[in-house]
Amino acid sequence: MNATDTDEITAYVEAVSTALAGLPEEVREGLLEDLPEHLAEVVADDIGTLAERLGPPAVYAAELLASAGYVGGGFPDPPPAPRRLGPLRRARASLGSRLRELDTSSGPLFGKPRASDFLIQLRPAWWVLRGYLFAMVLASALGDGSQIGLLPRVGGSDLVALGLLGACVVVSIWFGRRRFTMKRPVRLVHTVATGVLVLIGLVGFADIDQTNRYDPYMNAGYSDPYGNVRDVFVYDREGNLVEGARLLDQDGQPIRLGSPNCVDEQGNYVENVQENVYPYCAKNAPFRMTGKAPVPTPSR
Repeated sequence: MNATDTDEITAYVEAVSTALAGLPEEVREGLLEDLPEHLAEVVADDIGTLAERLGPPAVYAAELLASAGYVGGGFPDPPPAPRRLGPLRRARASLGSRLRELDTSSGPLFGKPRASDFLIQLRPAWWVLRGYLFAMVLASALGDGSQIGLLPRVGGSDLVALGLLGACVVVSIWFGRRRFTMKRPVRLVHTVATGVLVLIGLVGFADIDQTNRYDPYMNAGYSDPYGNVRDVFVYDREGNLVEGARLLDQDGQPIRLGSPNCVDEQGNYVENVQENVYPYCAKNAPFRMTGKAPVPTPSR
């Protein structure tokens, strides 16, 4: 913001203050408290002068009066300055002062006189992001949410998703460029709606992050084809059962299959069965060689 902009803001604030001269000092200061910051944001948009954007200072002053309950521009008697609001006003003024100090002191970190000057430059990016969030909320409301993904799909259509996204971004930019020309009640509704949209967006992103933390194999519907293997029987090229065999993978690590236990003919567990040495129970081999033909082992 250059010196010309600063002079324009100062002149506009003084003109509005003059138009409010009939109010008590405390009331007038309360109405004008945030006006310089508001005007700085309007000037940053670089769309016409303050008078062109907000109207003449006298008209803007009348809007301030109306928003404070001074219908028709008249000044009530006695002035509405309840004592019970005094501490609240002082706390608000103190907080505003501290925030302005923080704004100024942190400005050099962003290469700007004030940090808010840097944030103003990010407005277009925020408008686009807000349009994206709005499109995602609409897609969730219009569909079942199962086919949305990173695009606001409705009915699984990418074309509809791109059209909806483009429309929402354009609407968001339109509102963003005209926010400071809106009437105060409309601007309040706009601010509240934006806050709700941000909250929904944070909840949605947190849900996506939580979902992606799970092991992807957990949701793949994968079933172990070897889950029912209880023992492994290895045969040589002649068809003879190999006892004491070990199975290794390509890295030399033992392949663990089955359960290392064996039951004798009496139904008792055989002790000292070595793990990863197959078969665990040779007597349960599916067949044994007799002569040249394999003979199935009779089941017990």
